[in-house]
Amino acid sequence: METTPQQKYTAVPADAKLPTKYGEFRIRSYIDPTNGAEHAAIYLGDMDKQDPPLVRMHSECLTGDALGSLRCDCGPQLQQALKNIQKEGRGIVLYLRQEGRGIGLFAKMQAYNLQDRGLDTLDANLALDLPADARDYKIAAYMLNDIGYESVRLMTNNPDKVEQLEKHGINILERVEHKVGVCSENREYLLTKATRMRHILPV
Repeated sequence: METTPQQKYTAVPADAKLPTKYGEFRIRSYIDPTNGAEHAAIYLGDMDKQDPPLVRMHSECLTGDALGSLRCDCGPQLQQALKNIQKEGRGIVLYLRQEGRGIGLFAKMQAYNLQDRGLDTLDANLALDLPADARDYKIAAYMLNDIGYESVRLMTNNPDKVEQLEKHGINILERVEHKVGVCSENREYLLTKATRMRHILPV
């Protein structure tokens, strides 16, 4: 029998206030005991309520989140998720330290270099003998359970996130469309995600 996230992880969180330009949130950080990676849950509102919250699982993207890169839609997706949660008054962003869809920052820059030479975002990873998407969401399921939720409304265009969370015991009551940040610089990147990686995006 497959272990549940609660059985697999014993991470003890640290929790504090997080005032932002989108409003005052709280942030709860976790260390994944299986690999030492540090993740965070940025949340707002009464977590004791039983209504399923609005949730965004967001993988770290230094170039998009911190530097405003237009090669991807990551920065706008993170910002919009925080805005949506603030507007609703309740929800969670799970900020997962899985840079470059799990391949890490150095390999991501190698893949960027191959993309500059004409490969798409999927073939660039494969040319480096890396998976197209190496992310795993067991820790995300654990974090949601730790906060007190087994059912959520998930902001995503990626069916794999829905499938993985459900595999790890989280009930996805609704997939909420999350299409922001489209521009000329990332149009081919998004087209590849839609046509080759099952993302639900306009093409």
